[in-house]
Amino acid sequence: MKKQFIVIGLGRFGSSLTRTLIENGHEVLAVDKSEQLVQEMSSIATHTLQADCTDEQVLRELGAGNFTHAIVAIGEDLQASILTTLLLKELKVPKVTAKARNEMHGKVLEKIGADTVIYPERDMGIRLGNQLSSDNLIDYIELSPDYNLSEILAPPAMNGLSLKNLNIRARYGCTIMAIKTGQDINISPKADDVIHTGDILLIIGSNDDIRELEDDYERN
Repeated sequence: MKKQFIVIGLGRFGSSLTRTLIENGHEVLAVDKSEQLVQEMSSIATHTLQADCTDEQVLRELGAGNFTHAIVAIGEDLQASILTTLLLKELKVPKVTAKARNEMHGKVLEKIGADTVIYPERDMGIRLGNQLSSDNLIDYIELSPDYNLSEILAPPAMNGLSLKNLNIRARYGCTIMAIKTGQDINISPKADDVIHTGDILLIIGSNDDIRELEDDYERN
């Protein structure tokens, strides 16, 4: 379903986010104080505008309160980020997502009502650190601080074994949600389905349990 977003701040994160939302078929009003950044996004976003969103009257004129979701992607100017987030919540925007530079900035954004606070640099660092730490981890999605959904390359020690033989759920508390073999994806695999070296396993579980599974099979 098409959604309407307002993205405030068109640095690397904001511009990348805008492109992705547009590619996914949504409408985006992209706003920044920089005329250059606005011009760069003018051929991509549904609408672009050069404006200072720390001014409540400007936000009202933009119709910010009519958007279902606002993303505050302001990078360097912490005061502008905080004030813009506060004004958007005062205008009753249903969902405000704000980018934080650090933990303290994030705490302030949460205090003033941001519905979601994201840490792109920190999260990317964690993501890369986890990927570099494991030979088999391809990618993962953090579902909560303690649980994630991981894509793991099936190691040779799993080759030719069925899910029943591996007994992953009983041994590690994890669940294999899907098996990808080449271009084929087996959703909700059955107990008798066999894993082969090079298959990609989509596994859900706690961070500790998935790490234990990876460690055991990397040793084998």
